[in-house]
Formats: sequence, C-alpha cells, structure tokens
Amino acid sequence: MPTERITFDGHAGDSLAARLDLPEGPYLATAVFAHCFTCGKDIAAARRISQRLAAMGIAVLRFDFTGLGHSQGEFANTSFRSNAQDLVAAARYLAGRDMGPDLLIGHSLGGAAVLRAAAEVPQARAVVTIGAPFDPGHVTHVFDGALDEIDTQGRAEVVLAGRRITIGQGFVEDVVKHDLSGAIAGLRRALLVLHAPRDEVVDISNATRIFVAAKHPKSFVTLDEADHLVSRASDAEYAAEVIAAWAGRYLDLSPPAPPIGAPEGVIRVSESDPGGFLQDVQNGPHHHVLADEPEAYGGTNRGLSPYGFVAAGLGACTSMTIRMYARRKGWPLTHVRVDVTHDKVHAQDAGTQAETRIDRFTRRITLEGGLDSDQRARLLEIADRCPVHKTLSHSARIETELV
Repeated sequence: MPTERITFDGHAGDSLAARLDLPEGPYLATAVFAHCFTCGKDIAAARRISQRLAAMGIAVLRFDFTGLGHSQGEFANTSFRSNAQDLVAAARYLAGRDMGPDLLIGHSLGGAAVLRAAAEVPQARAVVTIGAPFDPGHVTHVFDGALDEIDTQGRAEVVLAGRRITIGQGFVEDVVKHDLSGAIAGLRRALLVLHAPRDEVVDISNATRIFVAAKHPKSFVTLDEADHLVSRASDAEYAAEVIAAWAGRYLDLSPPAPPIGAPEGVIRVSESDPGGFLQDVQNGPHHHVLADEPEAYGGTNRGLSPYGFVAAGLGACTSMTIRMYARRKGWPLTHVRVDVTHDKVHAQDAGTQAETRIDRFTRRITLEGGLDSDQRARLLEIADRCPVHKTLSHSARIETELV
C-alpha cells in the first residue's frame, strides 16, 4: 500500500517525522496512531495495525513524538502534556489536507495521550486505547531507579529497550500530576479499550479503571496472550481487525459503488509475510480473510489455501443456489450442507480423451427436511446451475496487466 513520508510542526515548532499509510482502494476515513512511551512510529504493532486498517480503507498517520525517532527536538524537554499537544498538531495537519481524523488510537502512554487530547480534536468520533495506563504517572516505574538523580540533577539518562533516553524533571512532574478521570468521563466519544490480561508492564486493572470511568458507548476487549508491545504479528492483526470492525459502528465506512464490470467489487490480495506465503485478502472495508499454504508446503497454515478458496466458492454458490430454488418453490428444505474436495486427475479419468491432468472437484450435498424423492432429484439438478459450477466446468478468460 502507498505510504507517504511527511513532516509537520509539533507543539514547539519542531519538525515531527511521520508516515501516512494510505488505502490502495477507496479512502473512507482517517486515524492517528500514537506510539508507546519512548517507542516510535515504526514499532511492529504500529506498523501492522496501520497497514491492516489502510487495507480496510482507513488512512493512518503514525508519527514520532518530539525528540524521538526521526523527529526533531529534545525529549528531555517534553512532557505528557506536550505529547498530547503533538497529537493535536497531527490532527491539525490532517485537517489541512481535508483528512481530519475520525479515529484516535493510542498504545500504552500514547493511549493515555489520546484520552487527554481527544477534547481538542473535535472531528474525532471514536477513540481506541491499547494497553494504556489509567494513571499516566504509572510510566515512571520503568525508570524509578533514576528518579532521585532526576530530582537532584533535573534530568537523567536511562536505558529503555536498549536505547539511551534522557528523562527531564518536567516530564516526571507533569506525568505524575495528571489525572485522566475527568477527561475520560467527559470524552463524549465512542471508546474501545484493548488490553492483554497478562500485560506485565501495564496491569489490566488500568483498563478496568478506564472502562469504568468512561460513559457509553464503550467496549472492552482483551488481547488474550499478547505482550505489552503487541509484538506478535497475529496479535497485532487481531487488534486491527477488532478496531476496524468496532469503528464501523461509529464511522461511515460505506465504500463507493463497485467499478463497472466488477459487480462484486475488487478483491485485493496483498502479501502479509514476504518470508512465507501468508496473504491478506480484502473485499472492501468489511470483508477480510487470510490465505496461506499448509506448513508442509512452506506456509504457516493460518488461512485457506488458494484451492481451498476455489472449493469454498463452489460449495457456497451451490448451497445458495439450492436454497434460492427451494425457497421460490416453497419446499420444506430445512438445511443444506455441501462438502467439496479437490484433486488433480488424468483427463481420461474424467471421461475425456486428453492426455493432460485436470482439476476435479467432488461435491457431496446433504439436504435436510421433508423432501420427497422428486424434489431431492430436482435440487440435485439445480446444483449444476450454480454460476461458479458453470464457470469451473466451462472456461474463463483471465486478463492480466502489469500496474
């Protein structure tokens, strides 16, 4: 998907580095992603969640706070309040491009920052927190060994996640004194709280306090076995899917009409893991599945194989076609089940004289209900009128062009 590298002015006029992940298809909404404490816009969770949302039509701006990553400024001179102001600056930048954010997403301390900043981003209609602390001062426990030095010297250099960061006294004082209960209670926006029960950095009790303090509409979803940084790809994908599905209730994610000649719209298939075979399969903002290969063939077995999708299409179309006919006739069909298997056989095994191998799909159709023998036989004939059956049994033309 296209990603723009951009800069905008932060709270103090410093140039902040950002990436704007854009949908390849219709643009439906915009989100701002605020990263975790001393992390950055390119942390795995931010990247994966942003890319997943972009695939669903939501453009996502992720940026480095002042003094972090590729952004200018000195982190030692920042505060929790300035982080929130950087968020507001990001929203203003987007508004200047007629992309004012509809959704604010914050991870860890970034989640606390979006709760603090939401009141100053009037166009935002929904807020999401991921592993966020209820008390921003909670973050000081990760450098509590340096608090005495910060208190006496005004700043101290600490090592966090293998990087040296200078923490200033102003940051400590500001983060400790902040109370978010009023901001959460007065949020006046839909709120989704995501948190992992086994988060060892920010205890899940923080999520409970955020949820209790908020007014409806609000939702609370656990991230199961995820760690605080949501570092596993599967956890980030799950979080993104939950966010996208939830946001659809509060944002208008209706896609435009499909292009002429493509009544079902465009199916977009994108690599999810270039090192394997996992694929993101997207049809507009509402339908997303994964395609993969079994582990025996070098995949991770996290989705249907390509032929599995073809078999699923045949089975679904068969069942729908039978149901439509029985409904129109008023027949007592109570349930349809179609089992499909796929194999490659010699053409002569399928009754042709060719020497090549061809694909054979075998359907086993189960019809339940008080049907007589004539009705069952007729429905079996109708199964062969399924459009996908006709496509597979006849021929199709595939036209390919390089973009």
